[in-house]
Amino acid sequence: MDHASPSTLSSAPLGFTAYEAIRHRLPAPARSGAARRAANLGEIMDHFDTVLLDAFGVLNRGQDPIPGVPERIAALQAAGKRVMVVSNAAGFSHATLMARYQRLGYHFDAADVVTSRKTLVRQLEQEAPRHWGIIAGQQFGPDEFPPLDYRMLADDIADYHAVEGFLFVGASEWTPARQDLLTRSLQANPRRLLVANPDLLAPQAGGDSTEPGTFAHQIQDATGVEPAFYGKPFANIFELALERLGPGIDRERTLMVGDTLHTDVLGGQAAGVRTALVTQTGVLADMDIDAAIDSSGIAPDWILDQA
Repeated sequence: MDHASPSTLSSAPLGFTAYEAIRHRLPAPARSGAARRAANLGEIMDHFDTVLLDAFGVLNRGQDPIPGVPERIAALQAAGKRVMVVSNAAGFSHATLMARYQRLGYHFDAADVVTSRKTLVRQLEQEAPRHWGIIAGQQFGPDEFPPLDYRMLADDIADYHAVEGFLFVGASEWTPARQDLLTRSLQANPRRLLVANPDLLAPQAGGDSTEPGTFAHQIQDATGVEPAFYGKPFANIFELALERLGPGIDRERTLMVGDTLHTDVLGGQAAGVRTALVTQTGVLADMDIDAAIDSSGIAPDWILDQA
């Protein structure tokens, strides 16, 4: 595939250029899709039995549903399609997410919402006991987590030095000063850093929010400590989702729908399922999508205006 010229990509949004900058740390593309175009899922669902949906930029933008999508998802469910959410949402409890989807007009079975938070929880169930430092907002609830010995990290460097490992769950209350404390503590004493949300950015009504993945990559650059990521595009979250679907799942008739090439499409390809990129409602909404595909070498099976 020819690479797009620098001038073609000069107006690329941060949500693309940021991922390209850490591309060497992401899985390699497993194959190249045909990048066929359709308006939305309703036009292509005869090809699929199961749909895996990203949340931010696909189901909602900020606190609002994307117009028309709740009705379209309900129609797919009524037609007998299995619809799941596969999201890098880690900062909120499962109950909080289920209530949010209900408020937005979506109706998912609890078992059909698979998050990077759940993926991290599975890993923690296998970890030896240690004293963790947790980075998360006040809305973080340890309900689904196994019993942990932990402290919440804020503005005291002594807390950072006292823990035996770090769990980066959410960045809603993270600050440059706290980032500096974590960096200094890891430089002085390298320890494990588990990151429950590999996203760099998330689309919000007023602009993109900075997510844990951005801070984790900055920490790796500054300290040499390699984070362990849980969530898209890495295999662990897809393994959990496909496990829920059972051994008989036909991956050729399973579609991952997302708004990023570097997490949703790349991760779906690595998992062996088909992929669709939504282009009008997520982080790539202002970009020339053909240029993005050419430059990244990540080509989905379908390009949709919206889910």
